[in-house]
Amino acid sequence: MESQSNTFCAFFAVLGAAIVDFYAHLSGWLPLAGGLLLLDLRFGIKAARVRGEKIRFSRAWRRTINKSVDYLGWVTVAEMLSRTFGVNLGKPVVSIGVLMIVYAIELTSCLNNYFEYKGLPWRFEPWEWIKKKIPIGELLKKNKAD
Repeated sequence: MESQSNTFCAFFAVLGAAIVDFYAHLSGWLPLAGGLLLLDLRFGIKAARVRGEKIRFSRAWRRTINKSVDYLGWVTVAEMLSRTFGVNLGKPVVSIGVLMIVYAIELTSCLNNYFEYKGLPWRFEPWEWIKKKIPIGELLKKNKAD
């Protein structure tokens, strides 16, 4: 029985080392995702309170854990792109571009929840800036309800 336990320990040690080696290149992006997820959770709950919604913490945490799994998937895709195209380009430009898009989406959610929580009439819309190339100062738009 003990040799079977040693085999499992050795297997998981090798598996853990391979996973750490895989994510080591973009390891700085994982704490950023964690921070953005926690900010979005906090400001999302506060914005829901302002809207008068009933807050179910189990649902909030479930959505946050879902997002964290999604972001781990996107970091995995970015690392695969880095290993595929980064070798040819010399820098992980493609993978960083993918992560910037994904984190821009989360940052948009954080900022819009924050503005709603604080009662500010703005919306952060970076995609309109990209599509229409409007000045950066016009990214903050007034709510259409106002």
